[in-house]
Amino acid sequence: MDCVFCKIVAGELPARRVLEDPHVIAFADIHPQVPVHLLVIPRAHVTSLDGLDDELLAGKLLAAAARVAREAGLERGWRLIANNGDHGGQEVPHLHLHVVGGKRLGRMLPR
Repeated sequence: MDCVFCKIVAGELPARRVLEDPHVIAFADIHPQVPVHLLVIPRAHVTSLDGLDDELLAGKLLAAAARVAREAGLERGWRLIANNGDHGGQEVPHLHLHVVGGKRLGRMLPR
């Protein structure tokens, strides 16, 4: 498989890992957009949210996102982003959640 995130899971590519368990890995984004920018991915290859039908895994991803945000000291707030598909801005075809924070984030949508 030519998936960059699968290669990180397999240890074929380096990543600054901040969490690992049997189902999920979290690591620092190599192109951070804010002071704290972490990615949370399933170990199993799931292309996008559209392909996520495992409710247990979905819960593990969300719990891992909350854990890495706490451990990164984001008690003042953080954002969870899941880009889905080409029009949604997904660049890597492996489900990943962005945990971003470390500064005040603007509103995503107008009121």
